[in-house]
Amino acid sequence: MVIRVVQLGSKRVASEGTRIGTVRRPPRGVPKTAFASGNWYDVWYPNLAPSVETMKLGQEARTPAQWLGFTRKYRAEMAAPDHVRSIELLAKLSHQSDFSVGCYCEEESRCHRSILRELLLEKGAVVVPAAQTTPERQTASNGERKP
Repeated sequence: MVIRVVQLGSKRVASEGTRIGTVRRPPRGVPKTAFASGNWYDVWYPNLAPSVETMKLGQEARTPAQWLGFTRKYRAEMAAPDHVRSIELLAKLSHQSDFSVGCYCEEESRCHRSILRELLLEKGAVVVPAAQTTPERQTASNGERKP
C-alpha cells in the first residue's frame, strides 16, 4: 500500500488507486463529468493546495531564494491544525490503501507536490519514490497539451 505523487492529467498506473487532486482549482475546459475518466482526479481536495497568494509565489519563483520563500510559506500553511490532520490521515491511510495525490505542474521539483511529498514522509507515509512516478502528460484530441 502506497501513495503516489503524480501530475494530474497523466496516464494512471494499474495500482494507483483513487487519485486526489490537491489543487486550488479544477482543470480549465474539462467538463466535471470527465475529471476522473480524463485522469485528472477522482476527488478534489483543495485543502492541501497552497493559497492563491502562496501559489503565485511558487509560480513566480526564479531563484533558489524565491523557491525557498515559497517552500517556507507553503509549509507554514500546512502547519495549521486542519492541514496537519489531513496529512496525518493520508499518511495513515498509505499503510492500508493505494492512492495518489497530485497537481497540474509539469516539474514536481518546482511544484507544491514535492513539498507535500516531504510532509507526508515526515508523518510516516509510505510514498513511491519520485523516480518511479514520472508521468506521461495527457494530450487533448487535437494534439495540444492540456493545462
